Amino acid sequence: MAADQDHAGGCLCGAVRYVARGPLRDVVFCHCSQCRRQTGLYFAATAVDKTGFTLTAEAGLKWYAASDFALRGFCGSCGSVLFWKAHEVPHIAILAGSLEDPSQLKAASHICTEGRPSFYALCDGLPQYPHAAPGLPIA
Repeated sequence: MAADQDHAGGCLCGAVRYVARGPLRDVVFCHCSQCRRQTGLYFAATAVDKTGFTLTAEAGLKWYAASDFALRGFCGSCGSVLFWKAHEVPHIAILAGSLEDPSQLKAASHICTEGRPSFYALCDGLPQYPHAAPGLPIA
């Protein structure tokens, strides 16, 4: 995707809106227990450099400190899960489904597959990693 391209998105009710400027990372699917509990299954996220991320409406935005190193962003009005950001990482993860047009995204890999429930299989041929190992993109 073009470096200067804008990607708009937001929550279901419109209380949280954003623009991500620049290339978006391919989608990483996280199957850890936190992502499963927050989304209901797994976390499918793209990402953009934090310097290219702008909130254009944030009335409903809530941040939850899910760990000592990362925050999870969601809409407090409609409950839409939207973001994951680590304090020491230069990007912000954005749930792919929150983009107005996610059609240009490509799937990259599955991480934390050790936490995947047994009621579904991963049969898409993408690389699978049991943990979020150093050097692998995380949510």
